[in-house]
Amino acid sequence: MPLNMKEASAISEIADVTYSFLPGSGNLKTAFPLAADQAGVGNFWQPGSKLPSLTHLLSQTLEHRRSRFCPLILANGLLLRVSFRIPELSDLEFLDTLPRREPIAREPAAPNGPSQEALASLTLQLLEVSKLGPQPRGYAFETFLRDLFHVYGLAPRASFRNPGEQIDGSFMLDGETYLLEAKWQNAASAIGDLDRFANKVNRQAKWARGLLISNTGFTPDGLAAFGKASTSIICMDGLDLHETLSRRLALGEVLSRKARRAVETGNPFVRVRDLFP
Repeated sequence: MPLNMKEASAISEIADVTYSFLPGSGNLKTAFPLAADQAGVGNFWQPGSKLPSLTHLLSQTLEHRRSRFCPLILANGLLLRVSFRIPELSDLEFLDTLPRREPIAREPAAPNGPSQEALASLTLQLLEVSKLGPQPRGYAFETFLRDLFHVYGLAPRASFRNPGEQIDGSFMLDGETYLLEAKWQNAASAIGDLDRFANKVNRQAKWARGLLISNTGFTPDGLAAFGKASTSIICMDGLDLHETLSRRLALGEVLSRKARRAVETGNPFVRVRDLFP
């Protein structure tokens, strides 16, 4: 949506005001390019002079990805460390004036399965995740999976911490609670990744189960070694996710078949295409 004159003028003023909030580069923890990546609009940041780059980032976001404008402005997590409470951010009337993204995770799951539109949105969301840098990509992947589980009615919970460890989330399947481990890394997950997650699950209640999703898959040696021990986790890779969405398979049924095949064969990773030929 092209910006009108009022919006363009406001963008220029916002760029002037926010110019000193973050550096334009050279800081791995807080910089405008990182904030843009975290908000899913990293492709709008142009290297060069800081103020023109910032103005371009804000303008392009408002014009082409309007739903990401507020997340971009609020992406600086350092605000959370300031003891001063910003009144406007606690004012419900003010917050109601802001545009809001309606995430898939807030839509009620259809009783007969997700709609074609919901599946298309999930597919696009997964594509957007793949465009991010390593740091924001991990969080965005967790968000995508939470949206995915919600659409399929699996009652997901966001990531949380237990003493000494981070859990990427949980969901319910056939009355069982599954812990989630989400990995999007360059290399395939090896035996170390499998063992670490299995140990996390084993430290919980005896009836706890786990799902390890590694977008880049698993090493054959890792699966072979891991399959020799008893386990209560099952595995998925990026191709499994793609086939589940593109073939409109019921995610709950996919996971149930994986769990059954793992019990029958001792193999925690059976591909979707083998379960649904």
